[in-house]
Amino acid sequence: MHPVVPRPGILDIIPYKTGDSAVEGVSEVIKLASNENPLGPSPRAIEAYHGAAQGLERYPEGDSLALRQALADKHDIDPEHLVCAGGSEQFFNLVMQAYTGPGDEVLFTEHAFISYRLAAMAAGATPVTAPESDFTTNIDALLDKTSKRTRVLCLANPNNPTGTYISYHEVELLRERLPAHILLVLDAAYAEYVEEADYHPGSELVRASDNNVMMTRTFSKIYALPGLRVGWAHCPQPIAEVLNRVRCAFNVTTPAQVAAIAALGDDAHVAAGRAHNKKWRNWLTDELTGLGLTVTPSVGNFLLVHFPGGPEQAAAVDAETRKNGVILRPVAGYGLPQCLRITIGLEHENRKLVDILRNFLR
Repeated sequence: MHPVVPRPGILDIIPYKTGDSAVEGVSEVIKLASNENPLGPSPRAIEAYHGAAQGLERYPEGDSLALRQALADKHDIDPEHLVCAGGSEQFFNLVMQAYTGPGDEVLFTEHAFISYRLAAMAAGATPVTAPESDFTTNIDALLDKTSKRTRVLCLANPNNPTGTYISYHEVELLRERLPAHILLVLDAAYAEYVEEADYHPGSELVRASDNNVMMTRTFSKIYALPGLRVGWAHCPQPIAEVLNRVRCAFNVTTPAQVAAIAALGDDAHVAAGRAHNKKWRNWLTDELTGLGLTVTPSVGNFLLVHFPGGPEQAAAVDAETRKNGVILRPVAGYGLPQCLRITIGLEHENRKLVDILRNFLR
């Protein structure tokens, strides 16, 4: 008898490695590895989450109706054009499952979020990357990489792990020049952190599209609910109907739905998170630059830091910070072995990190 084996290509997938949360031998750690909001979730979200414990014997509302209506009211979107899922990452798998397969290509930039590659491979499609310019999306390079086999283009804007973005005008140009058979997926996970006037997460482009643009968002970043896994997508209705056909029936739990609705209504908490991030992102950029390091300008809640000593120095710094209870994120898997990604933390966390680096690099 032949053993049960997976479909060809599945065993070529290298599983996603999440940011570490613990260091052996260190009792208290500062985690600056996963782009989490150091202020935590809104108190309203926590209260709503606890309140949901009284109904855990019931299945969730399968269509996330109340959450979709809250999102529709917040962002002026028709709720029929909204789909919710277990984090925005789940949408990449749904899109690849629904729109790609063996022989198809999925396009993204060279340092893009690694989940695009994994989702494409899981569907049997071929990942294709386009070079970036100074760690920033180059739309001409993306267009040069399109082919008749390209079915999906994933554009993280802002991008993780680089923290860079392109303007809404550039995204519009990309869509105008992109062949109509390609679905443009705008990943705007960090949109709430961006204050630049020329940026827009993408809902206007979805409205104007000919059923070939969608935007994904998440409650994991500024809303600080990554443990609940809540994401949403704004799509033309035909795409929403497709995603609803392939998603799981109860893909967002009741506690996640009610906590997300409560978080969505706490504008003051979001504003506080944005202000904290801007202040300490600027401070940390200045401090790290003063230590002789290169920092890619970021509009997110993290920094990509380049070490002049290359991969060996980056690894040594990673080991040193961990030894002192601070966890950073190596990004060699993104083709950046000479870099570490640093989440913006609380004041004392940021200051401790800089002190460690100052002592180690001098």
